[in-house]
Amino acid sequence: MVVVMQPQAEEAQIQAVIERLNGYGFDVHRSSGVNQTVLGAIGVQPDFDVRHIKVLEGVADVYRVTEPYKFASRAWKKDNTTIDINGLTVGGDEVVVIAGPCSVESEEQMNEVAALVAAHGATMLRGGAFKPRSSPYSFQGLGEEGLRYLRAAADRYDLRTITEVMEIGQIEVIYPYTDVFQVGARNMQNFNLLKELGKVDKPVFLKRGLSATIDEWLMSAEYIISAGNPNVILCERGIRTFETYTRNTLDLSAVPVVKKKSHLPIFADPSHATGIRDKVLPMARAAVAAGADGLMVEVHPDPPQAKSDGPQSLYFDQFVDMMRQVRLIAEAIGRTVREPQQVSA
Repeated sequence: MVVVMQPQAEEAQIQAVIERLNGYGFDVHRSSGVNQTVLGAIGVQPDFDVRHIKVLEGVADVYRVTEPYKFASRAWKKDNTTIDINGLTVGGDEVVVIAGPCSVESEEQMNEVAALVAAHGATMLRGGAFKPRSSPYSFQGLGEEGLRYLRAAADRYDLRTITEVMEIGQIEVIYPYTDVFQVGARNMQNFNLLKELGKVDKPVFLKRGLSATIDEWLMSAEYIISAGNPNVILCERGIRTFETYTRNTLDLSAVPVVKKKSHLPIFADPSHATGIRDKVLPMARAAVAAGADGLMVEVHPDPPQAKSDGPQSLYFDQFVDMMRQVRLIAEAIGRTVREPQQVSA
């Protein structure tokens, strides 16, 4: 249930409503905007008469939230959520680009990638230090050594970092090195991990599960938000369908659907979705046109020699071309992509 207070409601009136809701057995979460306060009443009481609250002083309206996710719902928060990541705004007019290799392989590799992507408009550097691989014999990542390479390269070129966390025990290790925790598709419904990430003070980048519905995806976001962390970024990375030509099927319809159902920012990952590098650019264009708040793409200095996901990793010249093209798409729909810049080591 959502209680919308009148713009001129006094603090005493707001507190009186909160106390009344608590008395009826609801947990109350307060959201204060520029002009008015919204109270989210959490609790399962299907027969509750909302008129008990509507008649209170300072209340403008009361309505039920029918979705199972409350805090992730557009009904709870009408305005789009924007997230500040050390001065970088996610969810605003700028389409944010995250770029980097699937796996951190060496210090040299990370410095080379960071210099290139920063020079051409990316603002976040990705790189996995702990890798969930389908085969136990595949490269599993460099661990904390890889995190140090990621952080150092990002700092050198004024980039923010994002890396995947696979289990609760890795949160403390990763925390000093990352600006954003990434939850991979296979962990989207690892609810114990999500609840622990709800206790951290850094944003969480939540990828959609391979076979997850949009409501299931938003319920996973709800786990994080309800545990205390409102800074959740969604990422559509392709779902598993009957089609086998591409690695997954990029569900771009999820972008406008999520925009209507939720206030959270949403990115697209055309690298994991297609699994084929020459399909990344057209799907990146399409994602920006569909309204995605950002892109996550894989870039490698020598894709054929990459220790993971080489076939879907962009060559440097392909990344430069992608940035040029998505910049034009963004401009056409009233948004921006960071301009190329001179970056000094």
